[in-house]
Amino acid sequence: MNAADRSLVRPTTAMVLAAGYGRRMRPLTTTTPKPLVRLGGKAMLDHALDRLAAAGVEKAVVNVHYLADLIEAHCARRSGPPALVISDERERLLDTGGGVKAALAHLGPGPFLLHNTDSVWIEGPRSNVARLVAHFDPARMDIALLLAATATSVGFDGPGDFEMDATGRLARRRERGVAPFAYAGVAILSPALFADTPEGPFSLNLLFDRAEREGRLHGLRLDGTWLHVGDPQAHREAEMRLAVST
Repeated sequence: MNAADRSLVRPTTAMVLAAGYGRRMRPLTTTTPKPLVRLGGKAMLDHALDRLAAAGVEKAVVNVHYLADLIEAHCARRSGPPALVISDERERLLDTGGGVKAALAHLGPGPFLLHNTDSVWIEGPRSNVARLVAHFDPARMDIALLLAATATSVGFDGPGDFEMDATGRLARRRERGVAPFAYAGVAILSPALFADTPEGPFSLNLLFDRAEREGRLHGLRLDGTWLHVGDPQAHREAEMRLAVST
């Protein structure tokens, strides 16, 4: 599929995952939901929504559960993306996959962007969301993930998630092994992938693993510096890095 054909499936909708408890971020999340924890002068949710709006997303769906009223009120005060929809999980937290599945009616029939609210980075010369959109090729890919190099990320000390070959195809890190890339919390998926998924809570890893087995899980390396904001110490490190980058 050439660039002109790919433009016909350019995602214009996005799912923003904002329903989790953020337990590892306590005490910052005791009375504030993690998406509304401020970083670099604004809520992490706003980092995500601003990047999506700048990349041309016309509708964003934000799921809510923990301290849902605060997130809903915050979204009501925003002016972009043009359409902002709340997917209500107050009664039951659905995990990442179940949360997306519950919101599919709002996301439309074509590929859509997925963005974790704690996925924050110092941008390179070009929008990484726009780069991922341009990279996505549904003829070769079921899922495209934005990946961060573990060696240059801030606040990340894990063994990594994926290895990537010269074509961008991904393989999971082997057990007890180390991989050079971590999932940076932004992806492109198709609604068709959810056709035979479980009802209720399930993880998106189910879909990632299926796509990997079929050779249709691909990645794009983030251009810039990923800030892994997983706990209060990582939050402090991210604040310091953002302060010196401006």
